[in-house]
Amino acid sequence: MDVIHTAVWVSDLERTREFYIDGLGLTENWSFTADDGVENVYIGGENGEFQFKYDPAGGPEIDSGTMAHVALGVDSTDETFERVLERTDPPVQTEPTTMDDIGVRVAFIEDPDGYVVELVEELE
Repeated sequence: MDVIHTAVWVSDLERTREFYIDGLGLTENWSFTADDGVENVYIGGENGEFQFKYDPAGGPEIDSGTMAHVALGVDSTDETFERVLERTDPPVQTEPTTMDDIGVRVAFIEDPDGYVVELVEELE
């Protein structure tokens, strides 16, 4: 298991790109637009990245520190999901689902403080 990224909602994707890429010198690694229209841009360095989420339709209200989720790389989303449900019974946001367009199987659960944790299994 490994920490993959931290997802953060942003109010202005271009200003965010300018700050992290032009200003800080990080790299835009990849991006995709979800079925709901939310743009997802992954910016980082060698050892990790941020997932910046932007909803052109308005999305959630952005307060300082608004975080979407923390992603963990797992060998099996289904096995990890079942184990954590069995041992701690967390609230479930999204049951295991496959995102064929980006080659992953994911699930979303909440930790004891309500922070969302994404379980990500890379498919081959």
